[in-house]
Amino acid sequence: MDSYSVPQWRIGEGHDVHRLAEGRKLIVGGIEIPHTVGAVGHSDADVLLHAVTDALLGAIAAGDIGELFPDTDDQNKDVNSAVFLTAALKLVLERGYHVSNLDCTIFAQSPKLSPYKQMIRKRLAELLGISIDVVNVKAKTGEQVGPIGRKEAIGASASVLLMRD
Repeated sequence: MDSYSVPQWRIGEGHDVHRLAEGRKLIVGGIEIPHTVGAVGHSDADVLLHAVTDALLGAIAAGDIGELFPDTDDQNKDVNSAVFLTAALKLVLERGYHVSNLDCTIFAQSPKLSPYKQMIRKRLAELLGISIDVVNVKAKTGEQVGPIGRKEAIGASASVLLMRD
């Protein structure tokens, strides 16, 4: 690919869902949130960091989190999901891009996430090395419909715009 065909902008989208169960911590966007249940997963099951990681990987056409960090690998057991995000960001930077902005939505019937949104924004900005002003975090309930609405699961989606350096 010659330099004239390298896009100046790239968009990525990520999505993740985890079951909720007793005996697990609820970690969302790198922030531990007090709750009676937590997300189930091979790593720390941070649904938002997983979605953002997939968005970054998707934007540079580098597969997905499961390919880079499979749940069949014991090295990924109980790992802080910031490790996955940092590795994906490294690939983005190596390919000559930086994060222009990030927009995220967390889907959870409970707990109410409004009190944590600013802390999550700050943590995402820190992990990505960007200004908090270009990070948005929204929280939605499941309106008591489906696994999220029945408090059986938590989900997240993320959209990222990358810009060529």
